[in-house]
Amino acid sequence: MKKTLAILLALLLALALFAGCAKTETPSGSGAGSGTTTPTEAPADAQVPAPVAAASDMEFENDSAAADAAAAKAELAAVLPKVKVGFIFLHDENSTYDKNFIDAAKEACEGLGVSYILRTNIPEGQECYNAAAELVDDGCNIIFADSFGHEDFMIQAAREFPNVQFCHATGTKAHTEKLANYHNAFADIYEGRFLAGVAAGMKLNQLIDEGKFSADEALVGYVGAYPYAEVKSGYTSFFLGVRSICPSATMEVTFTNSWYDEALEKEAANTLIQRGCKLISQHADSMGAPTACETAGIPNVSYNGSTVDACPNTFIVSSRINWVPYMETMIVNTAAGKRLAADWTGTLANGAVELTDVNTQAAAPGTVEKLEEVKAGLISGAVKVFDTGAFTVGGKTLDSYAADIHDMGDFQPETEVIKDGEFEESVYRSAPAFDIDIDGITIIDG
Repeated sequence: MKKTLAILLALLLALALFAGCAKTETPSGSGAGSGTTTPTEAPADAQVPAPVAAASDMEFENDSAAADAAAAKAELAAVLPKVKVGFIFLHDENSTYDKNFIDAAKEACEGLGVSYILRTNIPEGQECYNAAAELVDDGCNIIFADSFGHEDFMIQAAREFPNVQFCHATGTKAHTEKLANYHNAFADIYEGRFLAGVAAGMKLNQLIDEGKFSADEALVGYVGAYPYAEVKSGYTSFFLGVRSICPSATMEVTFTNSWYDEALEKEAANTLIQRGCKLISQHADSMGAPTACETAGIPNVSYNGSTVDACPNTFIVSSRINWVPYMETMIVNTAAGKRLAADWTGTLANGAVELTDVNTQAAAPGTVEKLEEVKAGLISGAVKVFDTGAFTVGGKTLDSYAADIHDMGDFQPETEVIKDGEFEESVYRSAPAFDIDIDGITIIDG
């Protein structure tokens, strides 16, 4: 039995590596509605997912090892049905952000054969704690929340229910709270946004070459939600991707002060278009900006999923976090009694950071091939998004920056993050910390 358990843990490690290991051991949206509960039992024919099967089907040195692996796989299959997951979402599937999480939750849970409950339209207030407590009462032993402002209420619930695992996307406090049952998760989405910026830069160059506007008129617009580090990291990495291809580009950013407001996002996009922006991107959760671009005939780079069906003439590409790897990891490790890392960070290499298919009808020729080239450079480390040689702040190269990231060692409110000519994003915690205003980007009022 001990040998079987050892192999089971090896299989779990293989799944964790496949799904994305933590790089470290180590904003606020508005929501409305009383919340919707969708309980879903595991389908009767649910199978152990491919990563586990692949790990257990590898070649072994002898029949005994193969038998032990098969037994470990069976043991894992036996414990997974004991897991029940509760999900707390800020909005519902009308929000591209929440839909991305909801789709991942269904895929991970149904693939692993575990029961789950979806709670939608849960505001970032005491309603989150109430929802978490109700999910505990419903028998959930893992509870996952998807919005930044849910964090304090998830921590409150984690303290009250120490036998339940609480997992939270985009949060920042797991490594300082040091609760064994509270965990943060995010991904290197700044690399995905950089790639999306490369596609945008290629489109700008195409339009310049076609004489649609001059190089010094290559103005990009960006619809942001809040001026938080997550949003700043996103639009800065996108801009650096644009600049890597179209060096003359500049960018204007406007904030809606809401994660999801279709009217405000559409208005913001139209304002940027009226100001002369030749391409629009966003960190906001509705179809407001993309549809404004389609109406105006302005190229658009969206977020959290393709908008090609609604915007076939203007949508180029979208970056997104694929949450399936993390959700599989939290479920499998919990089933096996293996402690989760305080912070988990997904990457391009493990499939947690993705681009949608490029819409070749709107994208510049050669975009697909260029994105593959740059993606390979990001994975190998040859390309670094926040290379301090690629941007300036107040006309100067940034050679030191103390970010408020609360280092994993002795508690420190500020930590140096510039090392070897690079801002080290998502190293000391999973959530972004880049909150610097760089040259070339202008913040405008709505």
